[in-house]
Parts: sequence; C-alpha cells; structure tokens
Amino acid sequence: MADKNKMSREEAGRKGGETTSKQHDKGFYQEIGEKGGEATAKNHDKEFYQEIGQKGGEATAENHDKEFYQEIGQKGGEATAENHDKEFYQEIGQKGGEATAKNHDKEFYQEIGEKGGEATAKNHDKEFYRDIGHKGGEARHDNDK
Repeated sequence: MADKNKMSREEAGRKGGETTSKQHDKGFYQEIGEKGGEATAKNHDKEFYQEIGQKGGEATAENHDKEFYQEIGQKGGEATAENHDKEFYQEIGQKGGEATAKNHDKEFYQEIGEKGGEATAKNHDKEFYRDIGHKGGEARHDNDK
C-alpha cells in the first residue's frame, strides 16, 4: 500500500527546482551551464555534436512551418546587421566564396547561373532588363573616364 503522504519523484523535482530558482540569480545558472558545457565538451567528440544537432534540427523541422523559419531568419539577420559593419560582410562573403569554389567546378556555376537567370526572368519584365542594362552601361562609361 502506497503512503499517501509521499510525494512523487516528479513533484519532488519540481519543488526542488522552484526552491533553487528562488535562491539563485541568472549568474548562478550561467556559471553551472558553462561548467556543464565544458564537461560535456571534454567527454564528447565532433560526431556527438553533429548527431545532437541533426536530431534537434529534425525535431524543430517537425514542429515548425516555413513562416517560423522566415521569422527567425529575419530576426537573426537584423541582430547580425546591428552588430556588424560592411567589412564583416565582405569578409564572410569572401570566405564563403572561397569555400564554395574549393567544392565546386565550372559546371556548378553554370547550373546555378542558369537557374538564377530563369528565376529572375520569371519575376521581371523587359523594362527591368532595359533599366539594369542602362545602369550597367552608365557605370562602365563612368569607370572608363
């Protein structure tokens, strides 16, 4: 016969957590989180982090739609823009371009160029192309001076 005055493990954990949260501040939790992260890093390799990242990504994808990713992408982009200058974007663009160039050949660039051209053609009319051609011609003329 179970003792009615005994609390469940779940209830005891909840009460302990509530008491702890009342006794400690944000810094306490940051410190123990950092210690836990360091201990985990010592005990696990790159593959472990890849695996948990994959599982987390899959779980997130199952629970969220396209709008969720658009929203967090927008927020992340805005936060990044607030914290970085033009040189930062030039540097990461350069690194990304170099990494892509190492992994792909001329045919890859032809294929993505073709896809980009087709997508652009679907979204723009002749006037758009006339305008960008005119602007390109002006820029080239200005550079020749």
